[in-house]
Amino acid sequence: MKTVVLSFALLFSSASIVLGQGCSICTKSVAGLDNKQAKGLNGGIIYLGLIPLTIIGTIGWVWWKGNKQVEN
Repeated sequence: MKTVVLSFALLFSSASIVLGQGCSICTKSVAGLDNKQAKGLNGGIIYLGLIPLTIIGTIGWVWWKGNKQVEN
């Protein structure tokens, strides 16, 4: 079980590096914005990213807590 979890952790950590580079259209759009608009765009990206991460984190935490109680 630990090897499966470790394999998924390594897979997702390497995927974030590849996917974190952004697209060229977004880069060109941000280059033309002033500071306030760029901060707004970055805030929106973070807001949209936090929603699925919170859902996935909550599901993982509930699963971990449930699995921990079964083992004891």
